[in-house]
Amino acid sequence: MPNTSPSSSGTPESTARRFATGKQFELRRDDALAVVTELAAGLRLYERGGVQLTESYGDSEIPPGATGITLAPWANRVEDGVWHLNGKKQQLDITEVSRNNASHGLLRNTGYALVDESEFSVTLEATVFPQHGYPFLVRHRVCYGLDEHLNLQVEQTLVNDSGEEAPFVLGAHPYLRIGDVAPEDLTLTVRAGTRLVADGERKIPRSTAAVDGDFDLSDGRSVGSLDIDAAFTDLKYDGGLARHVLSAPDGRSVSLLQDEACQYVHVFVTDTFPGRSKAVAIEPMTGPANALNSGDGLRWLAPGESFTMSWGISASL
Repeated sequence: MPNTSPSSSGTPESTARRFATGKQFELRRDDALAVVTELAAGLRLYERGGVQLTESYGDSEIPPGATGITLAPWANRVEDGVWHLNGKKQQLDITEVSRNNASHGLLRNTGYALVDESEFSVTLEATVFPQHGYPFLVRHRVCYGLDEHLNLQVEQTLVNDSGEEAPFVLGAHPYLRIGDVAPEDLTLTVRAGTRLVADGERKIPRSTAAVDGDFDLSDGRSVGSLDIDAAFTDLKYDGGLARHVLSAPDGRSVSLLQDEACQYVHVFVTDTFPGRSKAVAIEPMTGPANALNSGDGLRWLAPGESFTMSWGISASL
């Protein structure tokens, strides 16, 4: 577990600068702890009763594999960093050089400003200024809170300060775990009806298919058997929430929940996460990769309007 002390409250500026991810905002409620970073309004840690429920990283590190960061004004990838607005080509910076894509929005390397802070919640905000590839002025506001059941609740809101409609997709990139349980011993359950079929080289969706075979996680699959980097939609919602569950042999579980504003989830099981044999990212998104081109899940925000998506993490320990 990373050293997350001291908290943001009363932290000398010289001390805060020791963290590669900027100021650390600690939320504590009974035995629950969440640590949120100034950089990318990221979730660095969520734990209950000393049981670590998300992957984390050290004080001097930036988030490996985009661990815990929030994503705006698009999630995942834009092919070649190119899309068109009213017939005019828009060129975004290429930030995934190996695949020649623009990846994970425009705020991944941005420090968010504190808007509001209380004992159990913190709200941060950052601005996307008009620029090549995205000529819109929008604000991304992220609120983290620990509820009375000690679950983590997250709201991401985009506000359009432009004089014209702005396209967007919102998302987040948490990795879940259950303490020291070996990843290979965990079971992942995701109930979805459709998967997006991406090409192998660029990871850009080209078609859709019914969920079946190795992509069918509806009855639970051993993480040890999974090698997956795919988006799903047609999610199964209950009471307005889709629940994706990581469970241990002893009956403990941790769940990623997302509301109906998030019609997509991206599942990424990787063996490249530092210090872990495998790591499991479950990414709630309002649209999939390349939405600026495909239009799938893409929303347009009118001038002065806002849009909010909600997600969270709960645990049964």
